[in-house]
Amino acid sequence: MTEHILELPDADLAYDLHGPVPAESSHRPLLMIGQPMTADGFTALASYFPERTVITYDPRGLGRSVRKDGRSDNSPTVQAEDVHALITALGVGPVDLFASSGGAVTALALVTAHPSDIATLVAHEPPILSVLPDAAAAERAQAQVRDAYQAKGSFAGMAAFIAYTSWQGEFTDAYFALPPADPAMFGMPTEDDGTRDDPLLSDVSWAVTAYSPDAAALRAAPTHVVIGVGEESAGVLTGRTAEATAALLDSTAVVFPSHHGGFTGPDSGYPGQPEPFAHRLREVLDAE
Repeated sequence: MTEHILELPDADLAYDLHGPVPAESSHRPLLMIGQPMTADGFTALASYFPERTVITYDPRGLGRSVRKDGRSDNSPTVQAEDVHALITALGVGPVDLFASSGGAVTALALVTAHPSDIATLVAHEPPILSVLPDAAAAERAQAQVRDAYQAKGSFAGMAAFIAYTSWQGEFTDAYFALPPADPAMFGMPTEDDGTRDDPLLSDVSWAVTAYSPDAAALRAAPTHVVIGVGEESAGVLTGRTAEATAALLDSTAVVFPSHHGGFTGPDSGYPGQPEPFAHRLREVLDAE
């Protein structure tokens, strides 16, 4: 792996190149993106594609990538332009793209704005609340996570986030009648750690979950768009958003092994099954 910096007017983007250089591979380069996950979250998955040039990066303001615009919010349309700039600078398009979570939302924005950049997109569990039948209730539940975090810090916020993302089905009165999630139930401390700027628990990334896909543009694009969903995500929030996004595109979500982060290795806090996940991803990419 080699590390690089792409200097843009308002951000310096850190990115990594894994495996052979593009000229030495008979396969399209494979770009892997997340949000708020940075490049290191894809280390395990990238290792299963030694035949390809794999590109990973840290979104602006996260990990090694430095913002110069004085902002802290995370926008999928802004990040889509960053990814477009990276592909353009490398001169490797069109690429195949595996995108996870908020990165999957960025990828859908990228295909909408620059459809010739991507040959095949696998967008794994995009957390787009607007596609849900209970969108307003999901947004209310999301606000409760933010409120818990702002009131009591990371551990209270993460406990609320776990309760939010593991709830089965629509957010009904039964969900809102629950008492606040206790961090101790998840083996976390109960004291306030003092942080209030976490990109996952605060509201700085709400533009990601509030994104509204342009279904007509996505259907018209030359990109083959595949929505992925983890087999363990059935009924929970990102499983439901994946299924609903696929339906919006007149398709069916493709099932992948494990959970929302099913491609991560043992070094992550919640490892998945990276080898079978990579096998499934290769099947999807090679089918095109």
